[in-house]
Amino acid sequence: MPRHKSARTLIRGGTIHSATHSFRGDIAIADGRIAAVGAALPVDAGARVIEAAGMEVIPGCIDVHVHLALPFCGTVSCDDFESGSRAAACGGVTTLIDFAIPGAGQSLREAHDAWRAKSEGISGVDYTWHMALTDRRHIAEVPAMIDMGLPTFKEFMIYESEGWNSDDAMMFATLEQVREHGGMLMVHAESSRVLDLLIERNHTPAQMRKYGARLHPMTRPNFVEAEAIERAIHWASATGGTLYIVHMSTAQGADLVRQARQRGVNVWAETCTQYLTLDDRVFESEDGHLFACCPQVKKQADVDRLWQALERGGDEVCVVSTDTCSFTREQKGMWWVEHEPGRRGRPGESDAGSKREGYGDWTKIPMGLPGLETMVPLVYTLGVRPGRISMNRLVELCSTNPARIMGMGDRKGHIAPGFDADLVIIDPTRTKDVDWRQMHSRCDWSPYQGMKLGGFARTTLLRGEIIVDGYKYVGKRGQGQFIERHGPGSLKPA
Repeated sequence: MPRHKSARTLIRGGTIHSATHSFRGDIAIADGRIAAVGAALPVDAGARVIEAAGMEVIPGCIDVHVHLALPFCGTVSCDDFESGSRAAACGGVTTLIDFAIPGAGQSLREAHDAWRAKSEGISGVDYTWHMALTDRRHIAEVPAMIDMGLPTFKEFMIYESEGWNSDDAMMFATLEQVREHGGMLMVHAESSRVLDLLIERNHTPAQMRKYGARLHPMTRPNFVEAEAIERAIHWASATGGTLYIVHMSTAQGADLVRQARQRGVNVWAETCTQYLTLDDRVFESEDGHLFACCPQVKKQADVDRLWQALERGGDEVCVVSTDTCSFTREQKGMWWVEHEPGRRGRPGESDAGSKREGYGDWTKIPMGLPGLETMVPLVYTLGVRPGRISMNRLVELCSTNPARIMGMGDRKGHIAPGFDADLVIIDPTRTKDVDWRQMHSRCDWSPYQGMKLGGFARTTLLRGEIIVDGYKYVGKRGQGQFIERHGPGSLKPA
């Protein structure tokens, strides 16, 4: 696909942040790429000038973990590449990485083609995807996918009912394959058999009447994630393959990754904004079922430990993402359908508000949260503003590391000549209350409703074209491009 051409543009007088340093200066843009960075750059005749004095300027952020228009839990996530990319742009995210998950009997190439049909000509920001391996036959397709610019693969250690589960042998063989061909295996780490046992023990009318949605965290204690991470790390160590733990949610997981990296195991880990913001007390509210995601949010001690990992710097937790998978209130209400058809309320309450017998089956709740528009604002507000992390660390976690690890660090994630002119301008003085009615997701609720957040994009540029201006989305449908990637790179500057 040809690059978008643009008149020369100058971003003037902002505080420019990279992963390693900050300075006040200008950025010149030509033909979709950064042409120059420096102080008092000359302005060409006819150039468009974007004034950024007093503003923070960062490279466009990359959400490496999203699920748009995903068939899951008997429904389809409500945000697609159109609404999802709008939300991303307004939150300072200029590249999305989804997951192409094959249907029953499909090849990886067929899954790739299906995701291309969902996104091409639709997405307003750049995009690509990881390939999910759900059948041992998919392992043989890994080299062809890498040749197509898709070097990252995902396996689920759970979801046998969805037909997505990978056992230890499949994970071991995949790690050998990615080691051989220069790719990376990402894993959803939860111990399926123990998890299924805990669910089975509590899947009774009496328990569901008593606890409702609280059974979601009750049946997923921390060891369910920790044991799976430990096992995946063991196979990475044995094979020499590159491993990436997605949506890590526990203190124990962070400890295991740190210890493994100290031993020289090639393992990286991400966490998500919900695990830095929420804890399992959300399930105590009358809308607690809305917060069901997988893995679920944990205890405050886990929140604190994950922030400690971010504050330390280094590679212990190297990426922040969202695992965006949005479901409306009606979709989240599906947990009542099995026992009371048409029901959309909460346990013990009729549609008219009177008490009656009934309960919801928490295993029927579509698991996932909206989050694309709030990723950068949450890290900025909870991390940068109170001084827990610097702006450089925010850039590292949300832009530079994602670009390097996911194989596009030669064109994304940094402000320097030759890089794509994906740029975000943030007003450090501006704060707004989160309200789902004013956001771009199709979801009719937000897990962060009412929170006062800064860090939203005043201006977002995608390859030099303005797609957010004055906090309003002004981009074009289909403006985003598919990004071919190479194998995972080093986190160290070139």
